[in-house]
Amino acid sequence: MTSIIEAQDVHKHYVMGEEEVPALQGITLAIAPGEMVAVMGPSGCGKTTLLNCLSGLDRFDAGTVRIAGQSLARMSDRQRTTYRARQMGFIFQTFNLLPVLSAVENVELPLLVTGTPTGQARQRACEALSQVGLQDRMSHLPAQLSGGQQQRVTLARALVNQPAIVWADEPTGNLDEDTSEEILELLRNLNQELGQTLVIVTHDSLVSERCDWIVRMQNGRIVPADARAAPATAPATAPATAQDAAADAAPA
Repeated sequence: MTSIIEAQDVHKHYVMGEEEVPALQGITLAIAPGEMVAVMGPSGCGKTTLLNCLSGLDRFDAGTVRIAGQSLARMSDRQRTTYRARQMGFIFQTFNLLPVLSAVENVELPLLVTGTPTGQARQRACEALSQVGLQDRMSHLPAQLSGGQQQRVTLARALVNQPAIVWADEPTGNLDEDTSEEILELLRNLNQELGQTLVIVTHDSLVSERCDWIVRMQNGRIVPADARAAPATAPATAPATAQDAAADAAPA
């Protein structure tokens, strides 16, 4: 099965004073298109760092990451930003909605940034909000919405550009159990209807139970029993030369 997300022997370190702290240690995995995958593990094990490195939000020190066969690390900053805006959606625990913009204005913003005409952006934003059940809250400011409604706006914003991949970091972390169930049901339904790949960092077993499989992490490594390893001989994941590996690990 062709993978949409491929990582091969990815390493990431942080420097704290004079000490080098490993965050990712030899991560190798492959995720197929349309899968809904949970990333779980104790705090500080590298879950969010993994998500950031896979999505191109953060740099890694060694290894390769390819999305749909493309290395984001080989793109310029501008190219990488444009690619993320058009091909990826992001959902965060803290919502990250602009407080002075209405729900529909928050949702249409990613489209406007990538040059979508104003009228088309507004229409697609309205459609996305309707998909998540907020057709009667489009003109409301974030402060006028409940936590669950704000997360639905965030979900609509992540889906409005019809991305191939949606990355979610603790999407139910600030929600009560009933609201979490509603958001999870919505995520699963949209995943099945639209066929998008979802990668969800979570501590919540309610989330992982809805996913197709689980990546369990500990001390910057994937617990082997849960890893779905990328084929070692796959040319899409293994660089042909040392120069290729260096280029992947050091974005322009």
